Amino acid sequence: MSTFKAPKGTYDLLPPDSATYLAVREAISAPLKRSGYGYVETPGFEQVELFSRGVGESTDIVTKEMYTLTTRGGDQLALRPEGTASVLRAALEANLHKAGNLPVKLWYSGSYYRYERPQAGRYRHFSQVGAEAIGAEDPALDAELIILAVDAYKSLGLKNFRLLLNSLGDKECRPAYRAALQDFLRGLELDEDTRRRIEINPLRVLDDKREAVQKQLVGAPMLRDHLCEACKEYHEEVRALLTAAGVAFEDDEKLVRGLDYYTRTTFEFVHDGLGSQSAVGGGGRYDGLSEMIGGPALPSVGWALGVDRTVLALKAEGIDLELPAATQVFAVPLGEEARRVLFGVVTELRRAGVATDFAFGGKGLKNAMKSANRSGARFALVAGERDLAEGVVQLKDLESGEQKAVSLDTVVSEVRSAQS
Repeated sequence: MSTFKAPKGTYDLLPPDSATYLAVREAISAPLKRSGYGYVETPGFEQVELFSRGVGESTDIVTKEMYTLTTRGGDQLALRPEGTASVLRAALEANLHKAGNLPVKLWYSGSYYRYERPQAGRYRHFSQVGAEAIGAEDPALDAELIILAVDAYKSLGLKNFRLLLNSLGDKECRPAYRAALQDFLRGLELDEDTRRRIEINPLRVLDDKREAVQKQLVGAPMLRDHLCEACKEYHEEVRALLTAAGVAFEDDEKLVRGLDYYTRTTFEFVHDGLGSQSAVGGGGRYDGLSEMIGGPALPSVGWALGVDRTVLALKAEGIDLELPAATQVFAVPLGEEARRVLFGVVTELRRAGVATDFAFGGKGLKNAMKSANRSGARFALVAGERDLAEGVVQLKDLESGEQKAVSLDTVVSEVRSAQS
């Protein structure tokens, strides 16, 4: 037993479960790769100010959940709590927006860190796949990203997820709504932290999950009643494009999400099989974020989908993904000469694209065959001195028990033939 354990609120991802996580990442990224999105990878830590300016000083993420550190040189850094600010910073730093082909379409996959109370579906270290389309204001782009996320979930076999949709307006119409909401909220009985939030970002109060707060929010002014004509038309076009694509959604007037940078389109995917932590992913448009972090005006939209949450959703629906066997062939040598010969055959099979493993450690036949069965392989290759003298190996089907001798020269073709 090791002296050390994984830190509280984290987990180790190990076989065979890790194969499911990899398959989920592949499924989420596959539609993006088909739609012009290129892969981007950013550092696991950034300057604290990138998140405080971008994500928002009033958010729980910045005020309570960021892991921060001071370097020996005195720099203030934070483990990344989300992906959008980092990806936009990387795109600006590399001047991708000046290449003349907007929007810049990027996707990413990685680990993120938030210090919060660990519970089912909520960890201090978690995995996301995200996508960002930078530099274009177009309702078709918002719809495209939502459709790609829906297609990813459906490709995994998920059925019981819902899409919540809202518009947060823009710099033209949100100020009037902000003032009206502040007037309403100031009349409620709220704690000091929430009252401070009213002055900094009152929309965040709508996102408060506490029942005592939600009860008081009945009758609060709705953003839809304050949207300017341009925002109304934009939102209606997003809704029309989603409807035409066969994507069902629910209008959620209180949906604001937990980040300050969102404008206009905002959305969230929820799964009712996950209990209180029902969100599996979400995103929206963030037209002002580039300017917040020192860049030019670059209207953009994106999302992040939780890999951990998606795996939990699969379990909630009882879905077992059809994953390729980690090992298709297991080689069992009997004797030193057979070890050398079969090791060469194993290398040949691997180079031919056949997942193959080997009985390491000089195991006897009985233990080696146990290892072959535990590996999940369909076939075992067994060879002893007599087989080698005849220039053959024994190919055994571990499901049916059938066994036949095959020439050493034709092992690869015989294995491929047997697999088909």
